[in-house]
Amino acid sequence: MDRPRRSRGLRGWGGVTAMAAACVLTAALTLLPLAHGVADGPVADGPAQGAQRIATAVPAKADTCVNPEAGLPPSGADGPTIEKIKTFGKLRVGIDQNSYRWGYRDPATGMIEGFDIDLARAIADDILGDPNAIVFRAIPTNQRVQALENDTVDLVVRTMTINCTRIKQVAFSTAYFQAGQQVLAPRGSAVTGYDSSLAGKRVCTAEGSTAYDALESKSFGAIFKDPHDGQPSDEDRLTVPNQLDCLVRLQLGEVDAVVTDNALAAGQAAQDPAVALQGKPFTTEYYGVAAKLGNDDLVRRVNQVLVGYRAGGANSPWMVSYRKWLEAGLPGITAPPAATYRTG
Repeated sequence: MDRPRRSRGLRGWGGVTAMAAACVLTAALTLLPLAHGVADGPVADGPAQGAQRIATAVPAKADTCVNPEAGLPPSGADGPTIEKIKTFGKLRVGIDQNSYRWGYRDPATGMIEGFDIDLARAIADDILGDPNAIVFRAIPTNQRVQALENDTVDLVVRTMTINCTRIKQVAFSTAYFQAGQQVLAPRGSAVTGYDSSLAGKRVCTAEGSTAYDALESKSFGAIFKDPHDGQPSDEDRLTVPNQLDCLVRLQLGEVDAVVTDNALAAGQAAQDPAVALQGKPFTTEYYGVAAKLGNDDLVRRVNQVLVGYRAGGANSPWMVSYRKWLEAGLPGITAPPAATYRTG
């Protein structure tokens, strides 16, 4: 049975019209079933922190996970996966279409844009000689791994954190961005960060996210699991398919705070000045480009692209993209994370 919803005033986006626009974006993403192939988004435009830092090598150890960010050494050589992509003539990339400044559909142009989109285009340009030889497929947070396993996409470039659990599910590139988990709450809220101020507060996270895992490990008394968690439910109040759903819940007053990557939260705060990042990041995490396990030639090729993408100091493609999309919300970054590679 449906539970009645409480109607509360909408903060920050100018009322019902903006709320409807946000819900349309969310629906466009979450209603695309992977089982039948996710609908392709339109092809957008755009290429591209700083000077290339010295890469380091990390010895591989059996059955241990000391440095999950260490990737395969870069290579520009073609392999079976690359050949399939060339035969198809397009690079299929799983992306977000509702994370402002990372991967989002510009309402004025209908084009997909953002920091992740620039990187995806650079990879397509290297493999196929054309940044527009790309098919974007909108993938919810909780279906990123499935999209790769089912060969729905070749790569996922979607603010996906590299960690010890995920490297058993997908193959990651070297890190292309450093982020951290942080709390987003209304300005003037009693919530001050990832601390005891969360006790008794309703906190929203995306299903399958590292934010949810963090709260499972230490919640400070926050309410972050949906009623009957783990059971079929006709609505997701606290654990949602996509991060924008959390911002909508926050604006409606249905939750008191959101825990997510600070990089994503900065974009959400830019969308709605009535909310703000609270406290400090409480983790250090790295985003990587994800591929299907076993597609090592593609991962090595992506790592080769990243070598060039990071190079050039202030004029590198990475820095150009950072200044365009992220600097306003995440100022002070002067270089991308250093690449680390596995040995042995």
